Amino acid sequence: MIGYKGRVGVIGATSIVGEYLLSLLVEEGWDVVAFSHRESQIKAVGDNSVVWRLLTGFKSTEVDYFDQRKEQINLWISLAPISVLSEYFSMLLTYVARHIVAVSSTSRFTKSESSDQDEKILAQTLAENEERLKSWATKEKLTFTILRPTLVYGLGRDKNVSAMASFIRRFSFFPVFGAARGLRQPVHAKDVASCCVAALSSDAAINQCYNISGGETISYREMVCRIFTALGKKPHFVVFPLWWFRLAVLFLRVFPRYHHWSAAMAERMNQDLVFSHEEASRDLGFKPRPFRLTKEDLPR
Repeated sequence: MIGYKGRVGVIGATSIVGEYLLSLLVEEGWDVVAFSHRESQIKAVGDNSVVWRLLTGFKSTEVDYFDQRKEQINLWISLAPISVLSEYFSMLLTYVARHIVAVSSTSRFTKSESSDQDEKILAQTLAENEERLKSWATKEKLTFTILRPTLVYGLGRDKNVSAMASFIRRFSFFPVFGAARGLRQPVHAKDVASCCVAALSSDAAINQCYNISGGETISYREMVCRIFTALGKKPHFVVFPLWWFRLAVLFLRVFPRYHHWSAAMAERMNQDLVFSHEEASRDLGFKPRPFRLTKEDLPR
């Protein structure tokens, strides 16, 4: 049996990475306090090994969250969008935080030159909030580790592979722009979770940032082929001009699963979005799996 390691707080615990993370933390002997905005999901968990708290009202300068004298949480993992993390800085100080592992995204780099203005803003927001975390941590004498995953998938609830799988299941084809040979590195949510756990106790990871990519580099077209195969379907691609994607996106955004899609996604089908995870492997023992979809990874 693994010995007790300490207490860790998790923000964004009901995310797809969070679902894997909580199990890993418990297995490794951590005392876990999980936070979420979604009371319905908290009630549905029913896991006595994790203490759940509702985030409602835990913002800004409010410090009367509960009797903080009875509980300190020095170590934290934030899976919430890094753009909202600063809203909880006061809460973290109330709990006497000492180290925080925050998940950002490689979209900070891949979308900085996007033709879509919303994507450019996203990239800028990611960069600004990473710097905000660094400055705040320095000021408050905390340490941090920032993890930037590539294309995350898992549990059939992600906005990438699962959304593509839903499209294929609905229409039995997938639209591409050009040859769709741009390189990708899908990273499984459980591998992201494992990296978060490792960053809690790695001295080498203190005040460092890491790009964490999948264990295999494949073309966009091959990635989609594997989704077809996982669904038991023969790959069927239809090549469309860019103007068609612009029109199609207007229609698809009506559906919640596709509301974040843009024509710029089509442009990137032929761009290489590749990041080395060598530093994460060295400092955190990061060993991501190749892109092999299971039934658990597909939407129900």
